[in-house]
Amino acid sequence: MEGARAVAGAIDRALEALREGKPVMVYDSGGREGEVDLVYPAWSVTWREIRDLRVSAGGLICYASLYSILSPLGVRWASEIISNIPELKPLASKRPGYGDPPAFTIWVNHVSVRTGISDEDRAKTVRALDRVVELAYKGDVEGAAKMFREEFMAPGHVPILASRGLDRRRGHTELAVSLALLAGLRPSVVLAEMLGDRWSLSLEEARRVAEKRRIPLVTGDEVVEVCLGVEVCRSS
Repeated sequence: MEGARAVAGAIDRALEALREGKPVMVYDSGGREGEVDLVYPAWSVTWREIRDLRVSAGGLICYASLYSILSPLGVRWASEIISNIPELKPLASKRPGYGDPPAFTIWVNHVSVRTGISDEDRAKTVRALDRVVELAYKGDVEGAAKMFREEFMAPGHVPILASRGLDRRRGHTELAVSLALLAGLRPSVVLAEMLGDRWSLSLEEARRVAEKRRIPLVTGDEVVEVCLGVEVCRSS
């Protein structure tokens, strides 16, 4: 009982932070990547949040949403695109050490950016992607697809990750998107791996950062436990 209350409390703090536009930290599991990601809800992102992801986390800054939302816009898995090029197909047949298929789709810039890589430019791209997903999530798929085609260019500097749902994959993409949905938000987040010297930041080091910055830190097991039987956490 105490353990269940502790899990619920940790998740509740994370959900409240996301609702307020604040970051959370998510550890997947020791049997997978064993990494911690810093996650922001995409609607709250300005250049300051992108700078925080770049400086405090340091890993690849990615936008993430549900594949069931992105697919009707024409977004496809990067591995699928690469597999259609005969010379490159062998590259897409391999898997990372933890065995999951990659969450990567395409990389984009918003048409209004200067070069695409600055904190301000990436924030513009992330906010515009959030507007596209907001339209699609509310049911205006045609409007979302039109906006996506007209306002973005590819390749760009913001990789789009797609969640398959926690019933199919338990990576940071699925965990972060599920947290947004549990918080009552649209499935639209931006995240980056937290790095230390030479390697990824350990869970112990991440906990110290979380305590110092008062950022809720949750584990994949905690997210999955709360998500069990919750429809928004499943693939569609």
